[in-house]
Amino acid sequence: MKAPNAFATAVVLSLLAAAAPAKAQVPLTEGIQIGLSTDNVSITAGFSGADLTIFGSLENPDPLVARQGRYDVIVVLEGPPKPVVVRRKDRVLGLWVNLDSETFENVPVSYSVATTRPLQDITEPNSYKQLSLGASNLYMQPADAGDSPATIEEFTAALRSRKAATGLYSENVGGVQFLSQNLFRATVRLAPNVPVGTHKARAFLFKSGVFIKESSAQLEIRKSGFEQSIFRVAHNYSFLYGIFAISLAMLTGWLGRVIFRKD
Repeated sequence: MKAPNAFATAVVLSLLAAAAPAKAQVPLTEGIQIGLSTDNVSITAGFSGADLTIFGSLENPDPLVARQGRYDVIVVLEGPPKPVVVRRKDRVLGLWVNLDSETFENVPVSYSVATTRPLQDITEPNSYKQLSLGASNLYMQPADAGDSPATIEEFTAALRSRKAATGLYSENVGGVQFLSQNLFRATVRLAPNVPVGTHKARAFLFKSGVFIKESSAQLEIRKSGFEQSIFRVAHNYSFLYGIFAISLAMLTGWLGRVIFRKD
């Protein structure tokens, strides 16, 4: 009776030994990690914009795929979300007046993109829509969902156009460069009018046009020096700040009248 048991044990051990190499050969899943060159950026009244460097690495990259250049990375620096009102001006009796408006909720105040290649060369448009990746694919949520789709689309296009015109929405093709098979560097642009607050850096990894993984990190942008003091007072003591601003304006007007009056 011991012989059959010994034979069965030997068969099981043989099967486990055969399965072990096969399991070891299963490729590890690729991943991506990023790190910012700084955790916070301080801006002053003379701030004219800057380039922010983001470093990253691929985890468990396939050497063959890397050599063939079939890995792509898209890095996004997304500003804090805020409600935005878009107004349409029309000419009435020779005057330009605001007639229609549309309010959008949770719109990123700024949105800077850096890519290894042009977006159309990385993956399909539907992938960008599913990931809400790229300024043209950001979902702008209207406050009033009852408005007609045509009206919402019109104001959405106007909002994106205005953001791009002010430099708050930008795209840097070739802004992501691989330093080796698994290390890369991305450069995203901070506009001169970049808003203060918590910004989110996101990196998207694609392999042969297929989305693999995403990684993120946070960046704090704040005012410094005298501008920071004014900013803090205006937010923490808004009523007193308003009285001071009105008083200063009245004093400035009175001094201007005294200095420049004609006798």
